[in-house]
Amino acid sequence: MKTLMKTTLSLLLVLASVFTLATNAHAAGPKRVLIVMSSESAMGISGKTTGTWFEEVATPYYELRTSGYEVILASLEGGDAPIDLLSMQAPFTTKNTKKFTNDPVAMHALHNTNKLSEVNHNDFDALFVPGGYGLLWDLASDSHTIKMIEDFYANNKPIAMVCHAPAILRDAKKPNGEPLVKGLTVTGFMNSEDDELDLSRHLLFSLEDMLKANGANYKGTKKNWDAHIEIDGPLMTGQNPASAPVLARALAKRLK
Repeated sequence: MKTLMKTTLSLLLVLASVFTLATNAHAAGPKRVLIVMSSESAMGISGKTTGTWFEEVATPYYELRTSGYEVILASLEGGDAPIDLLSMQAPFTTKNTKKFTNDPVAMHALHNTNKLSEVNHNDFDALFVPGGYGLLWDLASDSHTIKMIEDFYANNKPIAMVCHAPAILRDAKKPNGEPLVKGLTVTGFMNSEDDELDLSRHLLFSLEDMLKANGANYKGTKKNWDAHIEIDGPLMTGQNPASAPVLARALAKRLK
């Protein structure tokens, strides 16, 4: 019996050592960023198609990877995440969207995204949420996504959101129950930018109006489409597609 107990104790000590080594190896590895994408390809009953804006995925993907971070793509339903077809056409394509299209590893990740509910977000150091109108119809009302945002905020982990992505903050709360954006300086796609695209009438809600109604200190640019970001605590927001590279670089710097 004593021999059996000694053997069992020895095995437990070995297992504990292995677990410690594995944990330390993960801690010493590259920081991890989860890019969260919409699975919606239609703008409600408007008949218009949508999806994630390509530049807002491609540039953060390369900016963060080049900075030495591990980047994982996830979407609400998993699998093939829809990209807004307009963002794949000139003049909206960029050097990074072209690079992404010709990158088999990146394209495989896009067509085989992880299902968000099956990802342990506690294993990640930061979130990056690209925009596009699709998320107004899925991520903004998904309880799992909202809880993930709240967890990151409560733990002071960076949350980078660009274009329409801050729409997900609509129902997010601080630990005290107040709207998460209350008192925070934020930005996001302006009403005037939606109006210029003649899409405001098709949207479930106005991003700009929602942020103001929830008590945020909303800031936009005087001119549509100018790059602009705001950082307030762990929350990092970008106004439009032109802001994606700036926001990605800011997140990469913050993670150092």
